[in-house]
Amino acid sequence: MNKLEVLAPAGSMESVYPAVRMGADAVYLGASTFSARSSAQNFDRQELKAAVEYCHARGVKVYLACNTLIHDSEFAEAMNLIEYACSIPVDALIIQDLGLASLVHSAAPDMRLHGSTQMSVHTLGGVEMLYNMGFKRVVLSRELSEKEIEEIAKQSPIELEVFVHGALCMSVSGQCYFSAMLGSRSGNRGACAQPCRLPFFAEGGTGHDLSLKDISLIKHLRRLHEMGITSAKIEGRMKRPEYVALAVAACRSSLDTGKVDAELEEKLETVFSRSGFTDGYYTGKRGVEMFGIRSKENVTSATNKFFNSVHAIYKDEKQKIPLDVTLDIHDGKESTMTVSDSDGHTSGAVGDIPQKAIKIPLTEEKCRSYVQKTGGTPFFVRNFECNLDDGLSMTALSLNAMRRKCLDDILNQRKIRKPIEFSEIEFPQTHTRVNKRPNNFRARFTNCNVPDEFLDSELIYVPINCRDEEYNSLLDRGFAVAVEIPRGMFGMEKYIYERLEKIKSLGINEVLASNIGAVMMAKKLDMDIHGGFGLNIMNTASLEWAESVGIMDTEVSFELTLEQISELGGKIPIGIVSGGRLPLMLTRNCPAQNDGKGCKSCKNAPVLRDRKNVEFPIQCYGACTEILNSVPVILSDRKNEIRGIDFEVLRFSVENSVEIGENLQLFNSKKSLKNGFTRGLYYRGVE
Repeated sequence: MNKLEVLAPAGSMESVYPAVRMGADAVYLGASTFSARSSAQNFDRQELKAAVEYCHARGVKVYLACNTLIHDSEFAEAMNLIEYACSIPVDALIIQDLGLASLVHSAAPDMRLHGSTQMSVHTLGGVEMLYNMGFKRVVLSRELSEKEIEEIAKQSPIELEVFVHGALCMSVSGQCYFSAMLGSRSGNRGACAQPCRLPFFAEGGTGHDLSLKDISLIKHLRRLHEMGITSAKIEGRMKRPEYVALAVAACRSSLDTGKVDAELEEKLETVFSRSGFTDGYYTGKRGVEMFGIRSKENVTSATNKFFNSVHAIYKDEKQKIPLDVTLDIHDGKESTMTVSDSDGHTSGAVGDIPQKAIKIPLTEEKCRSYVQKTGGTPFFVRNFECNLDDGLSMTALSLNAMRRKCLDDILNQRKIRKPIEFSEIEFPQTHTRVNKRPNNFRARFTNCNVPDEFLDSELIYVPINCRDEEYNSLLDRGFAVAVEIPRGMFGMEKYIYERLEKIKSLGINEVLASNIGAVMMAKKLDMDIHGGFGLNIMNTASLEWAESVGIMDTEVSFELTLEQISELGGKIPIGIVSGGRLPLMLTRNCPAQNDGKGCKSCKNAPVLRDRKNVEFPIQCYGACTEILNSVPVILSDRKNEIRGIDFEVLRFSVENSVEIGENLQLFNSKKSLKNGFTRGLYYRGVE
């Protein structure tokens, strides 16, 4: 079994040094564009090349994060960056956008692709889907338990990466639209404003019921290794170099010795924490204990004196790369030195002709002392062979010069890697779409109590947990029915698969799939697939991907403007969510349970309240909870401005039967409410 990789974050070159010197096996970083941490300093092209060369020279891999959703207008710039990454070359690309992944695989099939945690992969089906797309690794969702990780690892066809230390988002990564909806700063575009760290109140909760402590699975690293996990990932591209140093040191200690001493643990908590750390998802002990904030004590405990003491640990180069050195000094001949490393790099140097010793002749020990002066380099001498004639003398200047020449040459050789082949490709063509079916609509419900007024809808989406007789009733009444596969399927994959088999036997063959794992499940069952907004389809290339994997039609991202939607290319029919409360977060930790009463106390939909007492409903489905927007999106009076779509979706969640009927009337009348609604992002868009 290969050793577990320690993967460190680097928001700038100042963090690359401690990552490498403290023992990271790989570093991940972002360029100045298309990085999910746009607020980090990140790397321009010159800095990116320097970082790659520095790491490669020291045997450390570099993964470039291009893990944001991309607009059609940005593909030329994005692929130009990918071409540059191939020329350096980086060791892998971390990608979220399904369309970008398809284009990269066509342009540079030898470039390794790692699926970002932003892809929301938390089932074996999701892993298998990425394998079919040519991915070599996926970063699993942070919310998985030990048992769930192990079940995926047993059958995974690709490498698995797990976050082991750092910040925890309340939402499943890739499924958070809170920052986008509240301030047009999209987490899927790398511009998250972290509104979850502000006060949000659930009844009986903490007062910060969307703010989790940082994750720390460092003590579980050997167990993850036993499972077959490939990489242990540290979060923190926006954190200080000292944080990177201590997090890597703790991971290294845990793997190498099986423990982390108390002093190092204390330092790691001092450098950054939110009221301590949590392993609640991994252990399955979810609840109020997982919640925490960045307190005044957390901030003030890390003094300049503390940071200086940490900096001293990694300020100097660490000698970690072994070299074999042969030195030949013979009477009447030029001296020579040959140096080689374990990766096949070899260098030689020619020195002076030795002189006859007048007083003290040169010895093998003296030669060794000169050769072993590798300070300031990443090398140490593992084996030394000295072929020395008796009675000779050489200057220290000559011996040192040969050593420096060889070490410099080996270091430069180690920097150089063969570029990855990149071919120019044609980008998917956009065009101005026309409304093919402008009056078609669909409706999504949280139960099977669907009013007859919706018989005119071309399709209704209902949950998978209705009773069989309820499905039969809907079919008998004449509804076109599709069942919704939950976006959050943690630990439920087997149950959902068996439930879909049963539903299919009743005569329902259509599903709404908002996760690539759900798409894979439906494909295995040969069901008709309608894509949901959770797939984050934002560009033409992603639409072409959707069509290529058998998706019949799809909702596009509600982070797009109406104008951007109208310009999408592709042949697959598309739709938008034009009515109802948009989900802002998909969470595995229900904030309503912070009161300690459990699910049985939730008779009505609980709510979160912000600092202005605005209410955000909370609703559970599948293995997760959705935090819904405070007001519904309404476009019923803007139909003449909706161009290029094939259907609209009315999404019902916490509405009662009367409200559902009123919303349908509103939709059909092409009117709007006077207040208490939003246009979403369909006009203002996102950064």
